[in-house]
Amino acid sequence: MNVLDVDALQAILDAAFFDVEVPVVEEVAGHTVVVSQSITARHERPGGTVSGPLMMMLADTTAWVAILAQIGPVLLAVTTSLHIDFLRKPEMTDLVARGTVLKLGRKLAVVDVAIHSRGSDALVAKAQVTYALPSSNTTNAA
Repeated sequence: MNVLDVDALQAILDAAFFDVEVPVVEEVAGHTVVVSQSITARHERPGGTVSGPLMMMLADTTAWVAILAQIGPVLLAVTTSLHIDFLRKPEMTDLVARGTVLKLGRKLAVVDVAIHSRGSDALVAKAQVTYALPSSNTTNAA
C-alpha cells in the first residue's frame, strides 16, 4: 500500500521545486512510480539528442518520488549514489521514467529507474539510485 498518491507526490514536487519546471507524476502502483519530463528545444544537445544531465535529473527525481510514495513526505531523504547507463539516443519527445523500489531499509533505499522516450519501449537510459533516509527523530515533513 502506498502512503502517498499521484496528487500528493505532485504537490510535494511542485512545492519543493517551485522555481523550475518539474516532472509530472503519472502513476503510483505498489513499489513502482511512473514520472515524465516534457522535452523542448532547450533540452537538445548537438546531434539532436536529449542532454544527459536532464536524464540524470529525471532518474534522481523518479527515485525520490518512488521512495516518498512508500514512506511519506520525508523531504530530507538525499541521494547518496546514482549510477546511470545511457543506452541509446532518445527521441526529442517526452521522456518517461519507471522507478521501482528494490530495497527500503531503515537507513538506505535503492531504486531501479528505466527511462524511455514516450511511445517507445526501447530503453534510452537505466539507473540505480541509492538514497540515505534520515533518522526517525529528524523532522522531515513540509
